[in-house]
Amino acid sequence: MAQIQELPAILADQIAAGEVIERPASVVKELVENAIDAHSRRIDVLVKEAGLAEIRVIDDGAGIPADQVPLAFRRHATSKITSKRELFRVTTMGFRGEALPSIASVADLTMVTAVAGADGYQYHVRGGEVLAQGVASARPGTDVTVSQLFYNTPARLKYLKSPQTELSQIVDMVYRLALGNPTVAISLTNNGKELFRSAGNGNLQQVIAAIYGVKVARKMVAIEGQDDDFTIHGYVSLPELTRAGRKYQTLLINHRYVRNFNLTKALIEGYGSKLMVGRYPFAVIDINLDPLLVDVNVHPAKREVRLSKEAQLGQLLTTTIQARLAQENLIPDVGEKTGQLL
Repeated sequence: MAQIQELPAILADQIAAGEVIERPASVVKELVENAIDAHSRRIDVLVKEAGLAEIRVIDDGAGIPADQVPLAFRRHATSKITSKRELFRVTTMGFRGEALPSIASVADLTMVTAVAGADGYQYHVRGGEVLAQGVASARPGTDVTVSQLFYNTPARLKYLKSPQTELSQIVDMVYRLALGNPTVAISLTNNGKELFRSAGNGNLQQVIAAIYGVKVARKMVAIEGQDDDFTIHGYVSLPELTRAGRKYQTLLINHRYVRNFNLTKALIEGYGSKLMVGRYPFAVIDINLDPLLVDVNVHPAKREVRLSKEAQLGQLLTTTIQARLAQENLIPDVGEKTGQLL
């Protein structure tokens, strides 16, 4: 039997990176979520060559105190939970304390951060090794630049797709984050060309318009529903506005984008027989609930969650959509259709 031994820290970080950092879009997700947790009002994502060359995320959030920056790059070091009790009441986007060390173990990463009223601090890590650190000029907030992603794990580079595909993954991720956080102004730029910008004024329908276009936004109606455990709000499209796939549906649990087959099924059931076979509506639905009712710790990238009272939530979602669509005149008047008065 082979001898059991503890893995070196850098190798452990690289293994963790394989679970959390799958592609450039994963880096964007983790860094933007960190910025949101830092109470940022504005987040700018700048990528080069679809993130394959460089990813930079700039925010105006709380920043990290200089003496805590090195600690932020250690595994399981986090400011987001402090006790076992908080682990079951997670209210932040991230909490594992793995994002920064995982990214730094498979890339070249430079962070410049500052808290209000204090000097900034710069920290440069490559492949898990600290190359430089010290006082630096910086405005309040955090600026993280990631380059040479997977330079020391070439096997992972083989699984990356074309720049167009990787960029589409980044765009989709930024869209989901913006839809879940309409009070934060988020922008995305690739090779100097701005691809997306949200106003950050809290108007979800404006974010929808910025992503899908004004015509789509005008064909979506607001929904609201609640019971003793759940509160639902968001927008769904009228049955006349559909697409051939589900990619235009965004389900959010406490502002976190998740995938859940049963909730997606409940959403579709809310339309009854109003949808054509093989067609799916647009939807942006945020479900707010007590953190005790959801376990966000079942997937390393937090894409999937485990819900208590899932059947109850599904029924609420279905009836909420049914009730809202029942208020709409979904069958055009014959006179309106032919341009004649009856």
